[in-house]
Amino acid sequence: MSTQTDYKKIEKSARLRSRSISTVTYILLTIWAVIVLFPFYWMLLTSVKSYNAYNSEYIPKFFTLTPTLQNYVDAFTTVPLADYFLNTVIFTVVTTAVMLVVTVLAAFAFARLDFRGKDLVFTLFLALMMIPSELVVITNFVTITELDLRNTFMGLILPSVTSVFYIYLLRENFAQIPDELYYAAKVDGTSDFKYLTKVMIPICRPTIITITILKVIECWNSYVWPRLITDDEAYFLVSNGIQEIRENGFGRENIPAMMAAVVVISVPLIIIFLIFHKKIMEGVARGGTKG
Repeated sequence: MSTQTDYKKIEKSARLRSRSISTVTYILLTIWAVIVLFPFYWMLLTSVKSYNAYNSEYIPKFFTLTPTLQNYVDAFTTVPLADYFLNTVIFTVVTTAVMLVVTVLAAFAFARLDFRGKDLVFTLFLALMMIPSELVVITNFVTITELDLRNTFMGLILPSVTSVFYIYLLRENFAQIPDELYYAAKVDGTSDFKYLTKVMIPICRPTIITITILKVIECWNSYVWPRLITDDEAYFLVSNGIQEIRENGFGRENIPAMMAAVVVISVPLIIIFLIFHKKIMEGVARGGTKG
């Protein structure tokens, strides 16, 4: 009887300890979430404050009783924000599509095809990740300039159509597919390309979706390369457009309209992440698992 009572006490103590740890964990996560999300709340709040109300606030207010959408109208009418948005969509879609083709084919070659020096080539390929990105930007700039591709979509897109990391990630996924499937397909007379499209790509769809989303985010946030290679507003992306808004005086004088432009630019990425965040985590997890 005493032993049963002691067991119940230990079990109750363990549950209490586990509950306390969970409570503390949730409290800390809540505090961290508030810290992380507060800048987004402040950006959204500022974007719906009127110009006069914002400038009259000697002490910043954490709410507004008179929200307005005029700042969003000003953001689109004062600067060609819609053009910047369209340029970014074109750049993102084309770059991501070409990158997927290059990445899938390269990963398939390294994972499934047998050719002399494959391991050495792949090792040297991975060694490219050790090169500082600043050096790559310099060489890409010289190359694009010599090809007379500045202020063109081709010049914007070409240096971004491949990624060593994405090829490595997808190659690890392809390598996990049993060889027996490949040999069985070859016995049935299936070509390598058909095996890739009908077997490997469907099996590794989560990782491919992850790569696609990450590339879209990368292209949407691209700033340094477009800033270097374009000085014509007709080819500005949203990141460069926001900088141009700030530098031409409009963004400095009308902070609420500036925040409205940032909200418009940020919303697509936030929506994409909220919809596909589970796919991103699943794809990354699959890429890091062997066997």
